[in-house]
Amino acid sequence: MKPLAWGIASLTLVGSAGAETKVTVRNELDLARSEEVVEVPAAALAALAKPADLAKVRVSDDGGRDLVAQAVDLDGDGVNDQLVFLADFAPRQSRTFTLAPGERRVWRKEDFRVYGRFVRERHDDFAWENDRVAHRVYGEDLETWDQEPLTGSGIDVWTKRTRRLVVNDWYMTDAYHEDHGEGADFYSAGRSRGCGGSGIWRDGRLWVSRNFRRSRVLAAGPLRLVFELDYAPFEAGGASVAETKRVIVDAASHLDRFESRYRPYRRPGQGEPEITWAAGIKKHPASASRFEKAQGTLRTWEPIEKNGNLGCAVVMDPARLVERVESDGNDLAIGRTPTGQPAVYYAGFAWDRAGDVATVADWDRYVEEFARRLASPLRVEVR
Repeated sequence: MKPLAWGIASLTLVGSAGAETKVTVRNELDLARSEEVVEVPAAALAALAKPADLAKVRVSDDGGRDLVAQAVDLDGDGVNDQLVFLADFAPRQSRTFTLAPGERRVWRKEDFRVYGRFVRERHDDFAWENDRVAHRVYGEDLETWDQEPLTGSGIDVWTKRTRRLVVNDWYMTDAYHEDHGEGADFYSAGRSRGCGGSGIWRDGRLWVSRNFRRSRVLAAGPLRLVFELDYAPFEAGGASVAETKRVIVDAASHLDRFESRYRPYRRPGQGEPEITWAAGIKKHPASASRFEKAQGTLRTWEPIEKNGNLGCAVVMDPARLVERVESDGNDLAIGRTPTGQPAVYYAGFAWDRAGDVATVADWDRYVEEFARRLASPLRVEVR
């Protein structure tokens, strides 16, 4: 399944220049966009490189500087779908980048700003991170662990205050519930939706899956991580529903893109044109929440005992957003999607000790601007 148009850069294909291609990217908003991912579809670069050769394409900016660029296979079919790179844009700024054939790069460890993997040694977790935040979800083995069995398909949070990628090191030392200077796992998702988990909304209640059963990494970085999680069929108001959740993680972003495909969804003998689903946040007793239907955002701000404050957020297409509901200890945003299409939303967090967001006002500003960027994607023109 390909990402949907909402939140994806628009493309104009004007022409191609043989051994060199110019890509003009325009920010149409009156706000700056820092380290934003620029996406160029493989089809638009057909005259420059075959999909198999996208990893050899070199990208330089309007100052002649060589940029890190990544060929991305979005669906795991072995064919690259896009080329991505990071760039900064001032308000209303247009920038032109040069793409040219080159040799395949061997990335250094320090080039990687995203990472994710299946963690068999920790009861089948899947953990992922970028240079701002880290998450994990629970796998099958945790359901039957003798010491602390847990069934829950919510999104867990690892608060960190370093740009360094920490997942491997924190699992290695197995001491990530204590802060040794880089942050720690202070959050407890439990059986809740955690910070951005989802489910089916039906008959006035939330239906959710058990722990994921299979995982696969489709794109491993250095700028964009794409992976999928498969969930076994679960009861959803008279229907047995299976889920495949695709997650797209970009460098420098506090929120990730989630695309959940539910199947078959329909109850026996009933044709339902839309899927009604929910994405939400665990309800903390002391949290302050804010719901802005017109911009498609739900955010919370809550204390972490002796460790500052955490802001979580869910952002979805306002055209798909129905209402906000509290259910089973969760603050939920309810959405509707045509049957056969994935439920798409963004979710993530910020910690006030990490250096990017210091107050709830800062978090509100970040979430609002994130929603505005989704509503006005970068305009990409390939010449």
